Amino acid sequence: MFWKHVTGKFSQPLIMNILQAVLLAIIEGLTEFLPVSSTGHMILASSAMKIHDDEFVKTFEIVIQLGAILAISLMYLKRFMQGIEIYTKLLVAFIPTAIIGFLAYDFIKAYLFNPVVVSISLILGGIILIWIDKKVISRKTEVDTLENIPYKNAFFIGLMQCLSMIPGTSRAAATIIGGVFNKLDKKQATEFSFLLAIPTMFAATGYDLLKTPVDFDSHQITMLAIGLLFAFVSAWFAVKLFLKIVEIYGFKYFGYYRIIIGLIFLLTMT
Repeated sequence: MFWKHVTGKFSQPLIMNILQAVLLAIIEGLTEFLPVSSTGHMILASSAMKIHDDEFVKTFEIVIQLGAILAISLMYLKRFMQGIEIYTKLLVAFIPTAIIGFLAYDFIKAYLFNPVVVSISLILGGIILIWIDKKVISRKTEVDTLENIPYKNAFFIGLMQCLSMIPGTSRAAATIIGGVFNKLDKKQATEFSFLLAIPTMFAATGYDLLKTPVDFDSHQITMLAIGLLFAFVSAWFAVKLFLKIVEIYGFKYFGYYRIIIGLIFLLTMT
């Protein structure tokens, strides 16, 4: 009876499901704020592990994003307490995503969440990151602080973020590229991407949860708690490491990684 209860809603034994939960949470935390597409990696990882895409799995992949959001929120808490100017710039940048995301949500979920789209998006995004690193990234900033970024520039970065609705594109990559093209240096572009992630991910996660209601049993609640914890810890370390890599090496190695992983999955999973 115990074994039947444990596996009633899952196609694999309990230990396998816990391991899958941990792996997906770590992947989410490591990739959410890097320009490599967390959504794309989650889709590819789920496909590679042959995880059944039921309603709980969909909800799990949404909920663990909260762990990553909490990590970045705590990391930049002092920044948000310095004044309201940064809030207004982030609000302007968030508006395009809110509107387009609401209108395109059902279409994107229905037609674009598959390994082929993810693989192609990873490759194309990787090429762009390499090109930016070689051609644009040496440009000096024309903005002394992020609080002083012009509203039109913030809005353009928000428009670029809309491209990340295509799985595999990467929200971080889209906003970093948008920041670089709006006269920010690589550090500023990266930090603005982190800050913009907070309202964007809170809104997207909340909307996703409203669209996919699930009644959780005790085992599923345990899996969600484990996922939140591992996503939080891995996101915290990933952001710290990412900032150091960007400062020293730029974005090109993330571009190479995207191309390699995209080609691997395109050749082996299609």
